[in-house]
Amino acid sequence: MKSIISICFVFITLGLSSQEITVEKIWKNYEYYGKSVQGFRSMNDGNYFSKISKMKAGTGVTKHRFDDYKGNGEVLIDPRWIESVNMDDYFFNSDETKVLISTNTKSIYRRSFSAIYYLLDLKTHKLQPLDEDHQPQTLAEYSPDGNKVSYIFENNLYVKDIASGEISQLTTDGKQNAVINGTTDWVYEEEFAITKAYGWSPDSKYIAYLRFDETEVKEYNMKFFHDLYPELYTFKYPKAGERNSIVCAHIMAVDGSMDKQLDLGEYEYIPRLKWSGTSNDLIVQTMNRHQNQLRYHLSCIDDGKIKTKMFYEETSDTYIDIDDNLLILKDGETILRTSEKDGYNHIYKLTFDGEITQITKGNWDVIEFLGIDDANKTIYYTSAYYGPLHQTIHKIKINGKGSKCISAENGSNDADFSNGMKYFILSHSDANTPAVHTLCDNNGKELSVLEDNADLKAKLDPMNLPKKEFIKFKGHEIELNGWMIKPKDFDPAKKYPVYINIYGGPGANTVGDRWEGMSYMYHQLLAQHGYIVVSVDPRGTMYRGADFKKMTYLQLGKLETEDFIAVAKELQTYEYVDGDRIGIMGWSYGGFMTSLAMTKGADYFKMGIAVAPVTNWRYYDNIYTERFMRTPEENESGYDDNSPINFVNKLKGNYLLIHGSGDDNVHYQNTMEIVNALVAADKQFDLFIYPNKNHGIYGGNTRSHLFNMMLKFTLENL
Repeated sequence: MKSIISICFVFITLGLSSQEITVEKIWKNYEYYGKSVQGFRSMNDGNYFSKISKMKAGTGVTKHRFDDYKGNGEVLIDPRWIESVNMDDYFFNSDETKVLISTNTKSIYRRSFSAIYYLLDLKTHKLQPLDEDHQPQTLAEYSPDGNKVSYIFENNLYVKDIASGEISQLTTDGKQNAVINGTTDWVYEEEFAITKAYGWSPDSKYIAYLRFDETEVKEYNMKFFHDLYPELYTFKYPKAGERNSIVCAHIMAVDGSMDKQLDLGEYEYIPRLKWSGTSNDLIVQTMNRHQNQLRYHLSCIDDGKIKTKMFYEETSDTYIDIDDNLLILKDGETILRTSEKDGYNHIYKLTFDGEITQITKGNWDVIEFLGIDDANKTIYYTSAYYGPLHQTIHKIKINGKGSKCISAENGSNDADFSNGMKYFILSHSDANTPAVHTLCDNNGKELSVLEDNADLKAKLDPMNLPKKEFIKFKGHEIELNGWMIKPKDFDPAKKYPVYINIYGGPGANTVGDRWEGMSYMYHQLLAQHGYIVVSVDPRGTMYRGADFKKMTYLQLGKLETEDFIAVAKELQTYEYVDGDRIGIMGWSYGGFMTSLAMTKGADYFKMGIAVAPVTNWRYYDNIYTERFMRTPEENESGYDDNSPINFVNKLKGNYLLIHGSGDDNVHYQNTMEIVNALVAADKQFDLFIYPNKNHGIYGGNTRSHLFNMMLKFTLENL
C-alpha cells in the first residue's frame, strides 16, 4: 500500500510539473510554438495550390486541389532534385515550368535580406545558380513572360536571360552608402515597409525602379564585438529634421535603349510604384515631407515615349498613412484605394480622370485589401467592422452593394486567396485559442483543414490556463479597450500585484481577440506567479477611426501617458488589486511609454521595464517621427515636453533599461542618453545591454536569457 501511494504521488508530481510554465519551455524549447502553412502558392488556374512539404527524402513542394484537399499531393519539387541546396523559399515563372529557389537567406534589417538563388527546370530537373559571379543577390523575380530573371546585387539591377544565360547589368552607379537602385534605403524599408523598389511592365520590355542618392544623408555608426578589435558598421540613417535621400523614379527599357527619369513635380518621398497588370501604365505615389499631401501619378508608355500626369491628390490636417491598399482593375482605367478622408478608413474607386466614388461606409475601419474578382466585380478585404478587437473578412461589389462577412464575426481572421478569388486559406484564432488554418470557398464555406494545431491544443487543454478577458477602462478622457489575465486560483478577497504590458503607439494595438503565442504564454507565466496581467490601448491606437488615432499628433507620449496613469488609478480602486504594486513593461514605443510612466507617473508605478526605448524623438528616424511630430525646428515643445529624459528627476520606482548594442532601429544612443540624465539626477536604476543584438534582441539563448531576467526583476521588485 505504501509503495502504491508513493507511485501515485510521483505521477501527480510529474503531471503538475508538465503543466508548469517556464521561460525555458517558451523561449528555449519552443514548446508552445504554433504551426502554419508553409510556402503557400496559388497555381495559375486558381483550382490548385502548392506548399512546402516534409517528405522522406527531405523538404520539397507538393500540389493540391482547393476543393478536394489530400494531405499527400502531387510532388512538384522532389527533395532529391535540390538536395545540394537548402531551400528557403520558391517562386514559379509565368507558365509554372520553372522555379526560382532562394537559399542561404540572411536578414539585413527588418525586411531586407540577401540570398543565393537557383533556377530549377521542372521538366528536366536541371538545377543551376542564378549568377555565380554576383552573390549573394536579393529580390530576384521572373519577368511576366517567364523568359528573364531580375535581381539586385550591390545596389545595382541585373537581368538574366534564361535561354541564353546572358547576364545584363542595367544600372552601374550603385554604391554602398551612396546610390541605391531597385531597392530602398534604411528609412524607406522601416517606415514605408518596402524593400522591393522595382517592377516589370506587363509586356516584359521595361522595368520601373527607384533610385536613391543618399550621399548627403548623415551616417550612424555601430560597433560589433566579435574579434580583438570591434568592427565598425556604418549606414545612412536620417534622424528627425535631417536630410533624406534624393529619390527619383525611372523607367528603363530592358534592352538598354532607354532609361528615363519621370517628371513628378515637387515631392519628398516616393513610397509606392505599381504597374497595371494589363497595360504599360505605371502608378507612382508621391508625398511631401510633412506626409499630409499624397499624389497619384500615371505614367504611360506608347511607342517608347512616356507621358506622366497627376490624376489624384489628397491632403490632411495631420498625416496620411501609406499602405498596400491599391488595386488596379483590368479595365485599365480604374483603381481602388483606401482613405480616412471621411473619418474612417474606407474603400474608394478612382478613375484616371480624377473621378472618385466611395464604396464602403460606416463607423469602422477597412484594414487590408485581399484582392478583387474582376469578373464578378467583387472586392475582398479585412476590416474592424465588429469593433477594434476583431478582424473579419468581407466581400462587397464595386458598386457598394452586396456587403457580406464571410468569416467568423469574432477573433482574428485573415485570408490568402487563390488566383481568380475562388478559394482562400483562412487563418482564424482568438485570444485564448491557437490558429486553425482551413481551406474555404469564396463564400467562407470550410472545405478542409490544413493545420488545426491539435498538438499545441492538446498540450494547453489540461493546463486549464486562466482566460484572457476583455474589459473597459475609463481612461483619462475616453473609454479604452483592455484585457486582463488573472491567476488560476483567483480569490477576489485577496490583493494581487498588477503587471501592465503596453505598446501604445500608432499602428500597433496590444488589445485584440487574437492568439499571441509566446507573449500569451509569458503572461500566463506571470499569472502563474500570482500577478494580474493587464494591457490597454490608449488614445492614438488603431481601428477606432482617424480622430482617435490622430489625437496624439504633434505630442507623442502626452495623451498616452495620461491614459496609462488613469488606468493605474482605476486599478487601485479594484478591491482585489494591491494598489502599491503596479508595474509596467514595454518594448520600443512601449519602452518610451514605460519610461514616461515611471517618471511622469512615478506615484502610480512601482516597477518599470523599458526594452529598446525611444527616449527622445530627436534620436529617431525622420519619416516616422515627422509623420506624427513634424520637425524639431517646427515643434520643439512637442519633442521636449514628452521626452522621459527631461523628467528623470521624478523617478521613484524600480526601473530596468534593456537594449541591444546593434539596434539599427531604435539606437542604443537612446538608452545612453537617458542613462546620462539618470546619473546626473542621482537616480538609481538597472541596466542590461545585449552586445551586437538588434531591435528584436534574439538569437541563440538570447530570448530565454532576456525573459528570465525580466521575470526575476519582476519577482524581486513587484
